[in-house]
Amino acid sequence: MKRVAFVMRLKDGGLADYVRHHNNIWPELVAEIEKSGLAQITIFEKDPMLVLYSEIYDEGAWNKLWSSEVHDRWAEIMNPLMHFNADGIVDSTLVNEVFHLETNAGK
Repeated sequence: MKRVAFVMRLKDGGLADYVRHHNNIWPELVAEIEKSGLAQITIFEKDPMLVLYSEIYDEGAWNKLWSSEVHDRWAEIMNPLMHFNADGIVDSTLVNEVFHLETNAGK
């Protein structure tokens, strides 16, 4: 398992729609996420910044998801809410893990 995180940037006023869509995520997208090798996704916000944290079991998991038909349909809804780089890719930056700790608390 590998932990991966990205920082992304929303357009002004996009947070409410972004959250609403994610609160109503399509079952077929969830199935594609699982099929692609993503074990979990968590998104944190500090509007307009989003931090997406994921745990993956396949190095190509994100690329598999991003190249799927169901993700293309999801992107049509998300794209108006996001900032893009000059190359047409969502304005995002991979961030590197510098510390991780797991304890037995709560077990």
